[in-house]
Amino acid sequence: MNPDASGPRVNGRVSFWMDSLGRTTPTRRSLTGEHRVDVAIVGGGLTGLWTAYYLAKADPSLRIAVLEKEMCGYGASGRNGGWLTAAMAGSPERYARSRGRDAVVALADAMKASVDEVIAVAQAEGIDADLVKGGELTVACSPAQDERLRAEHAYAQSWGDHDHQLLDATQLSERIRVADAVSALWTPHCARLHPAKLVTGLADVVEALGVEIYEETEVVAIEPRRAVLRDGRVDATWVVRATEGFTPRLPGLRRTWLPMNSAMVVTEPLSDAVWDAIGWDGYETVGDMAHAYMYAQRTADGRIAIGGRGVPYRYGSRTDHDGATQQATIDSLRAILAQRFPQAAGARLDHAWAGVLGVPRDWCATVTLDRTTGLAAAGGYTGHGVTTTNLAGRTLRDLVLGETTALTALPWVGHRTRKWEPEPLRWLGVQAMYAAYRAADRREDTRGGRTSWIARVADVVSGR
Repeated sequence: MNPDASGPRVNGRVSFWMDSLGRTTPTRRSLTGEHRVDVAIVGGGLTGLWTAYYLAKADPSLRIAVLEKEMCGYGASGRNGGWLTAAMAGSPERYARSRGRDAVVALADAMKASVDEVIAVAQAEGIDADLVKGGELTVACSPAQDERLRAEHAYAQSWGDHDHQLLDATQLSERIRVADAVSALWTPHCARLHPAKLVTGLADVVEALGVEIYEETEVVAIEPRRAVLRDGRVDATWVVRATEGFTPRLPGLRRTWLPMNSAMVVTEPLSDAVWDAIGWDGYETVGDMAHAYMYAQRTADGRIAIGGRGVPYRYGSRTDHDGATQQATIDSLRAILAQRFPQAAGARLDHAWAGVLGVPRDWCATVTLDRTTGLAAAGGYTGHGVTTTNLAGRTLRDLVLGETTALTALPWVGHRTRKWEPEPLRWLGVQAMYAAYRAADRREDTRGGRTSWIARVADVVSGR
């Protein structure tokens, strides 16, 4: 291995995942002029593609168009950590306030079923996305993290989830050796995957079903039963907004969801000796209980892909350019890699990238449809979108078709939240929140003990 402190071999170019497939530029035709369809879907990520897939399967006579500004998978769908997790994209308490406890339990069960649904569709449609259902490990590496981990376990049980298993340090080391880990929580409801293989494979399947996919086609406004293009318009009975972290670019939606930044790096392929030292034979996804947490996977070609927050938010809801990220963020992720997996500390970083995820003010995802205007939307997944997009796609199918089902009764359907604060309050608040979380992590690492009061205050301010 050849460590290189100056930086990774590639920075940006969308992501390592897309770059590994040679998918860094659009390949499909664009759309101009006037066009008419039954369903216009704005956004060529997983939300839009799953919606198109299930609608086309349910009613092949529908004329459906996916309108994508860049290329399919350009956003979070092609840049994420590759966790097909059943973790809920929202607060059980907040959902329960409007629909009750049983509805929240139903949503949790639907998320677990969605993990298996994605795997089943990938198999049925011939999408090879490097899927391995090894479960999800959350590790605690300090007394304060251990305290939070055990509280998380008790919280899951209080909502009827008895699938999470507590592991001590010895039990964890039989799966994977994480430096300083004192305990862990494991759940079977998660699979490791290659995000770009999933989203590009799904796009190909959707197109083969007769769905029109247009890339390099910018939607500049969404109006009742119409998507306004830079050079034309698309009239439709239904217009589905599936823009996630890029939603603030659209008129009137700047404060709807906050585009939170997340960054990743991936190592060169590691040697057999390194993997023997680490373990990780089950390909579990791995995260920790730090406030500024990390998330990681062992890739199919023997690398560690690891991510974290970096620069959490850019002023005015701006987004990155083709995934390029700052050197300070890369250095931070390199340090986390060495801290959690010292066996791989000498590995070269082959690629770094960043992307945005959509965060509502109350951190709860939503699916909506207005039959009066023909406008529908889904998103605000707060980083749990790989699985949640599938559930959203099936739910939007039922809503568009006017069917009342178990999915349309889930508590995130129709959920509303207030807007984010205007600038500069939005920028100041997010910067202060993550500065507090990092300070809390440093305090806990040096002093040990219980969860820092700084993090508790940040949780209240953030609305999490």
